Amino acid sequence: MTELAEELPLSGITVVSIEQAVAAPFATRQLADLGARVIKVERPEGGDFARRYDTTVQGESSYFVWLNRSKESLTLDLKSDRGRDVLERLLAGADVFVQNLAPGAAARMGLSAEALAERFPSLIPCSISGYGSTGPWADRKAYDLLVQCQTGLVSLTGSAQEPARAGVSIADIAAGMYAYSGILTALLTRATRGVARSVEVSLFEALAEWMSQPAYYTSYGGTQPPRVGTQHATIAPYGAYTAADGKDVLFSVQNEREWLALCEQFLERPDLVDDPRFATGPDRVAHRDELNALVAERFRSLGSRHVSQLLDAAGIANAPVNDVKQFLAHPVLQARDRWRGVQIPGGGVVTALLPPVDIAGVTPRMDAVPAVGEHTESILAELGYGAGEIDALRTDHVM
Repeated sequence: MTELAEELPLSGITVVSIEQAVAAPFATRQLADLGARVIKVERPEGGDFARRYDTTVQGESSYFVWLNRSKESLTLDLKSDRGRDVLERLLAGADVFVQNLAPGAAARMGLSAEALAERFPSLIPCSISGYGSTGPWADRKAYDLLVQCQTGLVSLTGSAQEPARAGVSIADIAAGMYAYSGILTALLTRATRGVARSVEVSLFEALAEWMSQPAYYTSYGGTQPPRVGTQHATIAPYGAYTAADGKDVLFSVQNEREWLALCEQFLERPDLVDDPRFATGPDRVAHRDELNALVAERFRSLGSRHVSQLLDAAGIANAPVNDVKQFLAHPVLQARDRWRGVQIPGGGVVTALLPPVDIAGVTPRMDAVPAVGEHTESILAELGYGAGEIDALRTDHVM
């Protein structure tokens, strides 16, 4: 733990998490960023399966390195009585318990919110599931892309010819964010009202919330927004166009002032301002193809740098379409000093972004990513297990 950990907002808060993959680890990593002690319970053989998603970060998984810094790793066989005894001791001293076990597994282990409330009335349990703990799909497994499909997101993403998944694990990330904010709310409620309330988040309902705008559009408009690649489905012009040097620049017109500036200063076509095809936002969407042809023609006459200069002068938001390497070298991240070094198993150091929320006077933790079971012995000793007991647990593969 860093020297400044005791000064962080969540210092003194202990989180025990039986977690794997993305959603739950993302929630708990953000708690760790703010100073919470996060004890990650992993399987004795192999640990969190996200450790083996890839080996691209100096032999470690890119997912695992992203999601698990500043945590302690404890290996336990939770199918064994002695493993569950260790977990009980941990939970007795914890503030928060997070789990994203397979459907029904927590209840079978006596780890449902109701069962935990009886044994540990001050503990805040957080359950992250695919489709919720009740309802017709409560027993179904869910992974990120399955939920993207179920919520209709995939039908909105991609080109007119082919749908596509979002390029990041958006359902997992949404669920992790809501679990994080839900846990913070529950901690505040416990501190101010003396009541520990459980938190439940499902991947499906988290992403369903993010689908609300196209849901309203479809419900009241009669058709869903079309797939239009890098174009915006309900605003025009809003999308990426290719300049004379082959580079794409995306820009957006959000209001009538910007439409006027685009016509007069960028397109050099003031006559378009009063063209009935483009008189209003819905008109411009209805005649998107004709408008795109005019914009594309202008782009073909200019280099990408010149395009951006003219759009900037007109007060129109724009940006080149970066690839990931260009994002990594982004001048905003460099100038704002957003990169830090984080140690990974094996002794290597990788660069990681600071958390996006800056709290005045708070320096977030950016501690090491743990090896599987790295902290098992120290945690067991802290719980009162002697050296002989620890050796016996190891011999019997409980840890």
